[in-house]
Amino acid sequence: MGALRFFLIAGEPSGDRLGAALMAGLKTLHPDVSFSGIGGPLMQAQGLQSLFPMEELSIMGLVEVLPKYLHLKRRIREAAAACLACQPAALITIDSPDFCLRVAAQVKAAKPMQRTIHYVAPSVWAWRPGRAAKMAKVIDHVLALLPFEPPYMTAAGMSCDFVGHPVVSEALATPAELALLPAGQGPLILTLPGSRRGEVSRLMPVIGETLAQLKAVHPTARVALPTLRGVADLVRSLSADWPIAPQIIEDAALKRAAFAAADVAIAASGTVSLELAANGCPMVIAYDMNPLTLWLMRRAALIDTVTLVNLVSETRAVPEFIGERCRADLIAAALLDLLQNPGSQAQAMQLTMQRLGQGQQPPHLRAAASVLANL
Repeated sequence: MGALRFFLIAGEPSGDRLGAALMAGLKTLHPDVSFSGIGGPLMQAQGLQSLFPMEELSIMGLVEVLPKYLHLKRRIREAAAACLACQPAALITIDSPDFCLRVAAQVKAAKPMQRTIHYVAPSVWAWRPGRAAKMAKVIDHVLALLPFEPPYMTAAGMSCDFVGHPVVSEALATPAELALLPAGQGPLILTLPGSRRGEVSRLMPVIGETLAQLKAVHPTARVALPTLRGVADLVRSLSADWPIAPQIIEDAALKRAAFAAADVAIAASGTVSLELAANGCPMVIAYDMNPLTLWLMRRAALIDTVTLVNLVSETRAVPEFIGERCRADLIAAALLDLLQNPGSQAQAMQLTMQRLGQGQQPPHLRAAASVLANL
Protein backbone atom coordinates (compact mmCIF):
# COMPACT_ATOMS: atom_id res chain seq x y z
CA MET A 1 0.00 0.00 0.00
CA GLY A 2 3.00 2.33 0.44
CA ALA A 3 3.02 5.39 2.69
CA LEU A 4 -0.35 6.31 4.16
CA ARG A 5 -1.54 9.54 5.73
CA PHE A 6 -4.72 9.85 7.79
CA PHE A 7 -6.62 12.91 8.96
CA LEU A 8 -8.24 12.20 12.33
CA ILE A 9 -10.67 14.29 14.40
CA ALA A 10 -11.56 13.67 18.04
CA GLY A 11 -13.64 16.10 20.08
CA GLU A 12 -13.43 14.91 23.68
CA PRO A 13 -11.29 12.76 26.04
CA SER A 14 -13.01 9.45 25.21
CA GLY A 15 -12.41 10.13 21.50
CA ASP A 16 -8.80 11.06 22.22
CA ARG A 17 -8.29 7.64 23.84
CA LEU A 18 -9.90 5.85 20.88
CA GLY A 19 -7.90 7.88 18.39
CA ALA A 20 -4.58 7.26 20.14
CA ALA A 21 -5.21 3.52 20.31
CA LEU A 22 -6.24 3.42 16.65
CA MET A 23 -3.08 5.32 15.68
CA ALA A 24 -0.99 2.78 17.61
CA GLY A 25 -2.82 -0.06 15.85
CA LEU A 26 -2.25 1.49 12.42
CA LYS A 27 1.47 1.90 13.19
CA THR A 28 1.63 -1.79 14.17
CA LEU A 29 -0.11 -3.04 11.02
CA HIS A 30 1.32 -0.46 8.58
CA PRO A 31 4.51 1.18 9.92
CA ASP A 32 4.77 3.71 7.04
CA VAL A 33 1.93 5.89 8.31
CA SER A 34 1.53 9.53 9.38
CA PHE A 35 -1.25 11.60 10.91
CA SER A 36 -2.81 15.08 10.85
CA GLY A 37 -5.97 16.47 12.41
CA ILE A 38 -7.45 17.41 15.79
CA GLY A 39 -6.90 15.49 19.01
CA GLY A 40 -5.95 15.65 22.65
CA PRO A 41 -2.77 14.78 24.55
CA LEU A 42 -2.94 11.03 23.91
CA MET A 43 -3.25 11.42 20.13
CA GLN A 44 -0.52 14.06 20.21
CA ALA A 45 1.72 11.57 22.03
CA GLN A 46 1.19 9.22 19.06
CA GLY A 47 2.46 11.87 16.65
CA LEU A 48 -0.53 14.10 15.85
CA GLN A 49 -0.06 17.87 15.73
CA SER A 50 -3.50 19.19 16.65
CA LEU A 51 -4.89 21.92 14.42
CA PHE A 52 -6.39 23.60 17.53
CA PRO A 53 -7.09 22.53 21.15
CA MET A 54 -9.51 19.59 21.23
CA GLU A 55 -11.17 21.03 24.38
CA GLU A 56 -12.92 23.63 22.22
CA LEU A 57 -15.19 20.85 20.96
CA SER A 58 -16.10 19.28 24.34
CA ILE A 59 -19.59 20.79 24.52
CA MET A 60 -22.75 18.73 24.99
CA GLY A 61 -26.41 19.62 24.79
CA LEU A 62 -28.47 21.56 22.27
CA VAL A 63 -28.86 24.63 24.46
CA GLU A 64 -25.22 24.60 25.61
CA VAL A 65 -23.88 24.73 22.02
CA LEU A 66 -25.79 27.86 20.96
CA PRO A 67 -23.42 30.49 22.46
CA LYS A 68 -20.44 28.83 20.68
CA TYR A 69 -22.21 28.29 17.36
CA LEU A 70 -20.32 30.79 15.19
CA HIS A 71 -16.95 29.79 16.62
CA LEU A 72 -17.68 26.10 15.98
CA LYS A 73 -18.78 26.86 12.41
CA ARG A 74 -15.42 28.52 11.79
CA ARG A 75 -13.57 25.53 13.27
CA ILE A 76 -15.57 23.18 11.00
CA ARG A 77 -14.44 25.15 7.94
CA GLU A 78 -10.82 25.15 9.17
CA ALA A 79 -10.83 21.40 9.79
CA ALA A 80 -12.34 20.62 6.38
CA ALA A 81 -9.81 22.84 4.61
CA ALA A 82 -6.90 21.23 6.48
CA CYS A 83 -8.16 17.75 5.60
CA LEU A 84 -8.48 18.59 1.91
CA ALA A 85 -5.00 20.12 1.88
CA CYS A 86 -3.58 16.99 3.54
CA GLN A 87 -5.05 14.61 0.89
CA PRO A 88 -5.31 11.68 3.31
CA ALA A 89 -6.00 8.03 2.51
CA ALA A 90 -9.04 8.50 4.76
CA LEU A 91 -10.69 11.09 6.95
CA ILE A 92 -11.31 9.30 10.26
CA THR A 93 -13.82 11.07 12.49
CA ILE A 94 -14.13 9.83 16.06
CA ASP A 95 -17.45 10.21 17.88
CA SER A 96 -18.51 13.91 18.40
CA PRO A 97 -20.93 13.63 15.45
CA ASP A 98 -22.26 17.20 15.65
CA PHE A 99 -18.81 18.50 14.74
CA CYS A 100 -17.26 15.57 12.89
CA LEU A 101 -20.06 14.86 10.43
CA ARG A 102 -20.26 18.53 9.45
CA VAL A 103 -16.55 18.41 8.63
CA ALA A 104 -17.08 15.20 6.64
CA ALA A 105 -19.95 16.83 4.73
CA GLN A 106 -17.77 19.77 3.66
CA VAL A 107 -14.93 17.44 2.68
CA LYS A 108 -17.25 15.19 0.63
CA ALA A 109 -18.85 18.20 -1.05
CA ALA A 110 -15.42 19.37 -2.24
CA LYS A 111 -14.02 15.89 -2.97
CA PRO A 112 -16.75 13.23 -3.38
CA MET A 113 -14.27 10.34 -3.71
CA GLN A 114 -12.53 11.09 -0.40
CA ARG A 115 -12.76 7.97 1.82
CA THR A 116 -14.49 8.72 5.13
CA ILE A 117 -14.56 6.46 8.20
CA HIS A 118 -16.43 7.17 11.43
CA TYR A 119 -15.35 5.53 14.70
CA VAL A 120 -18.22 4.99 17.18
CA ALA A 121 -21.59 4.34 15.56
CA PRO A 122 -24.28 6.90 16.42
CA SER A 123 -26.71 5.56 19.01
CA VAL A 124 -29.60 5.33 16.56
CA TRP A 125 -30.97 2.45 18.67
CA ALA A 126 -31.44 5.01 21.48
CA TRP A 127 -32.84 8.07 19.73
CA ARG A 128 -33.14 9.80 16.34
CA PRO A 129 -32.89 6.67 14.13
CA GLY A 130 -32.89 8.90 11.04
CA ARG A 131 -29.31 9.91 11.85
CA ALA A 132 -27.96 6.74 10.22
CA ALA A 133 -29.38 7.59 6.78
CA LYS A 134 -28.19 11.18 7.12
CA MET A 135 -24.72 10.00 8.13
CA ALA A 136 -24.55 7.59 5.17
CA LYS A 137 -24.49 10.62 2.83
CA VAL A 138 -21.03 11.61 4.11
CA ILE A 139 -19.56 8.45 5.73
CA ASP A 140 -18.46 5.31 3.86
CA HIS A 141 -17.49 2.96 6.70
CA VAL A 142 -18.20 2.73 10.43
CA LEU A 143 -16.23 1.18 13.30
CA ALA A 144 -18.77 0.08 15.91
CA LEU A 145 -18.02 -0.38 19.61
CA LEU A 146 -21.17 -2.31 20.49
CA PRO A 147 -22.03 -5.75 19.06
CA PHE A 148 -25.63 -4.95 18.13
CA GLU A 149 -24.82 -1.84 16.04
CA PRO A 150 -23.64 -3.06 12.57
CA PRO A 151 -27.13 -3.97 11.24
CA TYR A 152 -28.33 -0.40 11.89
CA MET A 153 -25.40 1.00 9.89
CA THR A 154 -25.56 -1.43 6.95
CA ALA A 155 -29.32 -0.90 6.64
CA ALA A 156 -28.58 2.80 6.11
CA GLY A 157 -26.06 2.07 3.34
CA MET A 158 -22.66 2.14 5.08
CA SER A 159 -20.28 -0.75 5.63
CA CYS A 160 -19.65 -1.46 9.33
CA ASP A 161 -17.46 -3.69 11.50
CA PHE A 162 -17.89 -4.41 15.21
CA VAL A 163 -14.31 -3.93 16.40
CA GLY A 164 -14.80 -4.47 20.14
CA HIS A 165 -14.85 -1.86 22.88
CA PRO A 166 -11.45 -0.52 24.00
CA VAL A 167 -12.44 -0.90 27.65
CA VAL A 168 -11.83 -4.66 27.43
CA SER A 169 -8.10 -4.18 26.83
CA GLU A 170 -7.40 -1.17 29.03
CA ALA A 171 -4.83 -1.80 31.76
CA LEU A 172 -6.13 -2.55 35.24
CA ALA A 173 -4.29 -1.54 38.40
CA THR A 174 -1.19 -3.48 39.41
CA PRO A 175 -0.46 -4.34 43.06
CA ALA A 176 2.21 -1.62 43.07
CA GLU A 177 -0.35 0.96 41.87
CA LEU A 178 -2.89 -0.16 44.46
CA ALA A 179 -0.28 0.44 47.14
CA LEU A 180 -0.18 4.13 46.11
CA LEU A 181 -3.65 4.73 47.57
CA PRO A 182 -3.68 5.83 51.20
CA ALA A 183 -5.06 3.14 53.51
CA GLY A 184 -8.28 3.68 55.44
CA GLN A 185 -10.96 1.87 57.39
CA GLY A 186 -14.21 3.12 55.83
CA PRO A 187 -15.60 2.36 52.35
CA LEU A 188 -13.94 4.05 49.39
CA ILE A 189 -16.46 5.99 47.29
CA LEU A 190 -15.45 6.83 43.73
CA THR A 191 -16.98 10.06 42.42
CA LEU A 192 -16.97 10.64 38.65
CA PRO A 193 -18.79 13.88 37.77
CA GLY A 194 -17.89 13.87 34.07
CA SER A 195 -15.43 15.36 31.61
CA ARG A 196 -17.35 18.44 30.40
CA ARG A 197 -17.50 21.64 32.39
CA GLY A 198 -21.29 21.89 32.12
CA GLU A 199 -21.98 18.42 33.47
CA VAL A 200 -19.39 18.82 36.24
CA SER A 201 -21.01 22.09 37.35
CA ARG A 202 -24.43 20.44 37.56
CA LEU A 203 -23.42 17.17 39.21
CA MET A 204 -20.77 18.19 41.76
CA PRO A 205 -23.17 19.93 44.20
CA VAL A 206 -25.50 16.90 44.12
CA ILE A 207 -22.57 14.58 44.86
CA GLY A 208 -21.57 16.79 47.78
CA GLU A 209 -25.06 16.51 49.28
CA THR A 210 -25.05 12.75 48.68
CA LEU A 211 -21.75 12.40 50.54
CA ALA A 212 -23.21 14.21 53.55
CA GLN A 213 -25.90 11.52 53.79
CA LEU A 214 -23.38 8.71 53.32
CA LYS A 215 -21.11 10.16 56.00
CA ALA A 216 -23.98 10.01 58.50
CA VAL A 217 -24.04 6.21 58.05
CA HIS A 218 -20.31 5.65 57.30
CA PRO A 219 -18.40 8.38 59.20
CA THR A 220 -15.00 6.98 58.10
CA ALA A 221 -15.89 6.84 54.37
CA ARG A 222 -13.20 8.02 51.98
CA VAL A 223 -13.70 9.71 48.60
CA ALA A 224 -11.61 9.47 45.44
CA LEU A 225 -12.24 12.00 42.68
CA PRO A 226 -10.43 11.28 39.38
CA THR A 227 -10.52 14.20 36.97
CA LEU A 228 -9.15 15.44 33.66
CA ARG A 229 -6.98 18.39 32.65
CA GLY A 230 -9.84 20.38 31.10
CA VAL A 231 -11.99 20.42 34.26
CA ALA A 232 -9.47 19.94 37.11
CA ASP A 233 -9.67 23.59 38.25
CA LEU A 234 -13.48 23.46 38.36
CA VAL A 235 -13.45 20.13 40.22
CA ARG A 236 -11.13 21.53 42.89
CA SER A 237 -13.31 24.60 43.35
CA LEU A 238 -16.62 22.74 43.55
CA SER A 239 -15.36 20.00 45.91
CA ALA A 240 -13.81 22.45 48.40
CA ASP A 241 -16.89 22.36 50.67
CA TRP A 242 -17.70 18.65 50.37
CA PRO A 243 -18.36 17.02 53.77
CA ILE A 244 -15.71 14.37 52.99
CA ALA A 245 -12.54 15.91 51.55
CA PRO A 246 -11.83 13.99 48.32
CA GLN A 247 -8.51 12.74 47.06
CA ILE A 248 -8.38 14.52 43.69
CA ILE A 249 -6.61 12.31 41.16
CA GLU A 250 -5.09 13.35 37.83
CA ASP A 251 -2.37 10.67 37.63
CA ALA A 252 -3.31 7.69 35.42
CA ALA A 253 -1.80 5.04 37.74
CA LEU A 254 -3.67 6.45 40.75
CA LYS A 255 -6.87 6.55 38.72
CA ARG A 256 -6.53 2.86 37.87
CA ALA A 257 -5.92 2.11 41.54
CA ALA A 258 -9.02 4.08 42.59
CA PHE A 259 -11.22 2.24 40.08
CA ALA A 260 -9.92 -1.13 41.31
CA ALA A 261 -10.12 -0.34 45.03
CA ALA A 262 -13.44 1.54 45.22
CA ASP A 263 -16.35 -0.10 47.00
CA VAL A 264 -18.99 1.89 45.09
CA ALA A 265 -19.07 4.65 42.48
CA ILE A 266 -21.36 7.52 41.58
CA ALA A 267 -20.78 8.42 37.95
CA ALA A 268 -22.04 10.70 35.22
CA SER A 269 -23.68 8.90 32.31
CA GLY A 270 -21.27 7.75 29.61
CA THR A 271 -18.56 5.21 28.81
CA VAL A 272 -17.26 5.44 32.39
CA SER A 273 -19.87 2.82 33.34
CA LEU A 274 -17.91 0.34 31.21
CA GLU A 275 -14.63 1.24 32.96
CA LEU A 276 -16.35 0.56 36.27
CA ALA A 277 -17.69 -2.75 34.97
CA ALA A 278 -14.20 -3.78 33.83
CA ASN A 279 -13.05 -3.23 37.42
CA GLY A 280 -16.09 -4.94 38.95
CA CYS A 281 -17.03 -1.74 40.80
CA PRO A 282 -20.75 -1.42 41.69
CA MET A 283 -22.18 1.89 40.49
CA VAL A 284 -25.07 4.30 40.29
CA ILE A 285 -25.45 6.68 37.36
CA ALA A 286 -26.49 10.29 37.92
CA TYR A 287 -26.95 12.98 35.30
CA ASP A 288 -28.56 16.37 34.95
CA MET A 289 -28.63 18.87 32.12
CA ASN A 290 -30.47 21.93 30.89
CA PRO A 291 -34.21 21.18 31.34
CA LEU A 292 -34.97 22.01 27.70
CA THR A 293 -32.20 19.71 26.43
CA LEU A 294 -33.47 16.95 28.73
CA TRP A 295 -37.06 17.41 27.56
CA LEU A 296 -36.04 17.26 23.90
CA MET A 297 -33.95 14.13 24.44
CA ARG A 298 -36.72 12.35 26.35
CA ARG A 299 -39.22 13.06 23.58
CA ALA A 300 -36.85 11.38 21.11
CA ALA A 301 -35.76 8.43 23.29
CA LEU A 302 -36.33 4.86 22.06
CA ILE A 303 -34.93 3.14 25.18
CA ASP A 304 -35.58 3.25 28.91
CA THR A 305 -31.95 3.37 30.11
CA VAL A 306 -28.88 5.47 29.28
CA THR A 307 -26.34 3.14 30.92
CA LEU A 308 -24.24 0.99 28.60
CA VAL A 309 -23.88 -1.82 31.16
CA ASN A 310 -27.68 -2.11 31.25
CA LEU A 311 -27.94 -2.05 27.45
CA VAL A 312 -25.16 -4.51 26.61
CA SER A 313 -26.08 -6.97 29.38
CA GLU A 314 -29.81 -6.60 28.58
CA THR A 315 -30.50 -6.05 32.28
CA ARG A 316 -31.39 -3.01 34.35
CA ALA A 317 -28.90 -3.82 37.10
CA VAL A 318 -27.45 -0.28 37.36
CA PRO A 319 -29.78 2.30 38.93
CA GLU A 320 -30.04 5.69 37.20
CA PHE A 321 -30.93 9.13 38.54
CA ILE A 322 -31.54 11.44 35.59
CA GLY A 323 -32.98 14.96 35.47
CA GLU A 324 -35.48 15.60 38.26
CA ARG A 325 -34.47 12.27 39.89
CA CYS A 326 -30.84 13.45 40.18
CA ARG A 327 -31.35 14.03 43.93
CA ALA A 328 -29.03 13.36 46.85
CA ASP A 329 -31.61 11.42 48.91
CA LEU A 330 -32.36 8.96 46.09
CA ILE A 331 -28.71 8.53 45.10
CA ALA A 332 -27.52 8.06 48.69
CA ALA A 333 -30.15 5.36 49.31
CA ALA A 334 -28.98 3.46 46.21
CA LEU A 335 -25.31 3.73 47.20
CA LEU A 336 -26.04 2.51 50.73
CA ASP A 337 -27.91 -0.45 49.24
CA LEU A 338 -24.91 -1.29 47.03
CA LEU A 339 -22.56 -1.13 50.01
CA GLN A 340 -24.76 -3.75 51.69
CA ASN A 341 -25.15 -5.87 48.52
CA PRO A 342 -21.86 -5.43 46.62
CA GLY A 343 -22.39 -8.44 44.34
CA SER A 344 -25.77 -7.38 42.97
CA GLN A 345 -24.31 -6.06 39.67
CA ALA A 346 -21.52 -8.62 39.20
CA GLN A 347 -23.26 -10.85 36.66
CA ALA A 348 -24.36 -7.92 34.48
CA MET A 349 -20.84 -6.46 34.52
CA GLN A 350 -19.20 -9.78 33.56
CA LEU A 351 -21.69 -10.35 30.71
CA THR A 352 -21.06 -6.82 29.44
CA MET A 353 -17.30 -7.35 29.25
CA GLN A 354 -17.73 -10.69 27.47
CA ARG A 355 -20.06 -9.20 24.85
CA LEU A 356 -17.73 -6.25 24.25
CA GLY A 357 -14.90 -8.55 23.16
CA GLN A 358 -12.97 -9.49 26.30
CA GLY A 359 -10.50 -12.29 25.52
CA GLN A 360 -10.48 -11.61 21.75
CA GLN A 361 -7.99 -9.66 19.58
CA PRO A 362 -7.43 -6.17 21.08
CA PRO A 363 -9.98 -3.65 19.75
CA HIS A 364 -7.35 -1.16 18.57
CA LEU A 365 -5.89 -3.79 16.23
CA ARG A 366 -9.35 -4.88 15.04
CA ALA A 367 -10.16 -1.21 14.35
CA ALA A 368 -6.88 -0.61 12.51
CA ALA A 369 -7.37 -3.75 10.38
CA SER A 370 -10.90 -2.60 9.54
CA VAL A 371 -9.60 0.83 8.46
CA LEU A 372 -6.90 -0.66 6.21
CA ALA A 373 -9.34 -3.17 4.70
CA ASN A 374 -11.76 -0.38 3.82
CA LEU A 375 -9.55 2.18 2.10
